[in-house]
Amino acid sequence: MSRTKPHEIVERALELSTADGCVVIADEESSANLRWAGNALTTNGVTRGRTLTVIATVDGGEGTASGVVTRSAVTAADLEPLVRAAEAAARGAGPAEDAQPLVTGTPASPDFADGPAETSSAVFADFAPALGEAFARARAGGRELYGFAHHQLVSTYVGTSTGLRLRHDQPNGTLELNAKSPDRQRSAWAGRATRDFKDVDPTVLDAELAVRLGWAERRIELPAGRYETLLPPTAVADLLIYQMWSAAARDAAEGRTVFSRPGGGTRVGDRLSPLPLTLRSDPDAPGLESAPFVIAHSSGDDASVFDNGLPVPATEWIANGELARLTTTRHSAALTGLPLSPAFGNLILDGGGDRSLEEMVAGTERGLLLTCLWYIREVDPATLLLTGLTRDGVYLVEDGQVVGEVNNFRFNESPVDLLSRATEAGRTERTLPREWGDWFTRAAMPALRVPDFNMSSVSKGV
Repeated sequence: MSRTKPHEIVERALELSTADGCVVIADEESSANLRWAGNALTTNGVTRGRTLTVIATVDGGEGTASGVVTRSAVTAADLEPLVRAAEAAARGAGPAEDAQPLVTGTPASPDFADGPAETSSAVFADFAPALGEAFARARAGGRELYGFAHHQLVSTYVGTSTGLRLRHDQPNGTLELNAKSPDRQRSAWAGRATRDFKDVDPTVLDAELAVRLGWAERRIELPAGRYETLLPPTAVADLLIYQMWSAAARDAAEGRTVFSRPGGGTRVGDRLSPLPLTLRSDPDAPGLESAPFVIAHSSGDDASVFDNGLPVPATEWIANGELARLTTTRHSAALTGLPLSPAFGNLILDGGGDRSLEEMVAGTERGLLLTCLWYIREVDPATLLLTGLTRDGVYLVEDGQVVGEVNNFRFNESPVDLLSRATEAGRTERTLPREWGDWFTRAAMPALRVPDFNMSSVSKGV
């Protein structure tokens, strides 16, 4: 099976199916990675893998049922049992609430019959020598670099019994670099997202981290409280990604989320921010390209297996500060009366600002500059109150200058509430969400100025 082209596996699975409807998704994944510690490479590797998902649909007197089975490392002998298992799951299930006719009419991908795209260690051909230079500079500067670089390429093939034959290649690359003082008392972090490692320079990140370690030479203890705070793009991304994961239309219409309108309905049309913020997704956004059609391995609040192959258009979720859309499947769109808005593969916030984070720091009389957020958890879905921790550097700004590093904090904030209180948005730039980077990497965000960010307690972590 490893030598069989993915499209041939999809076609064979469809031939084997005796269900009323069938969707087959083949994911061909390859990855390459580098890891380092103490200014020296420690490990590197390349992996390959294949996952096959079969979705069978069975019509009955009370409706259409679905069965979904996903397996890895499927051999030729495993293929028919996999198809039969999906059919048995469908026949043993009750009618699927989200049942819809399988999608038709999406034009076939011209490269559907081609072999999968693959990554290899060659993706680091230019990056690795630059990393060696960063190690040398760090050693000379008395700091230690830790981190990893990871590149993944997934070729997804979708075939259906209604004739769809679609394929999408999705590259994802992440670079995370952590610099520490030799006594391990000072730490700073920087990260980048990339498609091919041709646009990331570890020496540039090392220089940024050297500056931050210098800031941390002066330590200032601050109590919990509300502070004017500059949230960098990575922190904004982590907060807004979670907000969008909580933006399913059906949940809002049923009164379960921050986007529910008191008394019934949703808050679509409400103003969320006094700033001209536009939060959008676009599968064709340069550098952030994502699948232009729905790929759903399972059904959930914002996805339906029946929608596989449905085109994904560019969508504005917040338009000029007003809530414009919530995520919908065909089923939930019909239930709520809202437009069809499939879940997204990237997220972009435009705020109309043109100042860099450094320029925003220069314009700050007194406030905090964060590096990133982590350990984010939901406290209250009705308000989308989140809690989490700052990490790897919180800096005090006075009269436009960073004057030292302060202690870490636990925060309690709702991203929806933050949007209503933000007073400035900087220049939008591609960023790596630190908390959610294992699941979502394609984001572009501005820094945000929040006049009263709630640092609810002091944290002793780094």
